[in-house]
Amino acid sequence: HPQHPPCPQSAQYGTCSLRKMSVMEALELLDELVDESDPDVDFPNSFHAYQTAEGIRRAHPDKDWFHLVGLLHDLGKVLAIFGEPQ
Repeated sequence: HPQHPPCPQSAQYGTCSLRKMSVMEALELLDELVDESDPDVDFPNSFHAYQTAEGIRRAHPDKDWFHLVGLLHDLGKVLAIFGEPQ
């Protein structure tokens, strides 16, 4: 397979020089964002992450990796705070 050149976002964010944060800080930062895919929701975006993880935990109690994926699935949306489209 031919290698693709790195995307501009990789060059901009790949070094993690813009801002470093923990997962918990990123989840809290999501609460500052109005999610374009669901703008009328009255609860914080972090609540959706916890709700998703908990739903997966109930349905699949033996798959701890899956619980984590449910918690993290929207974390990339924090990039919208730095000017990226949602």
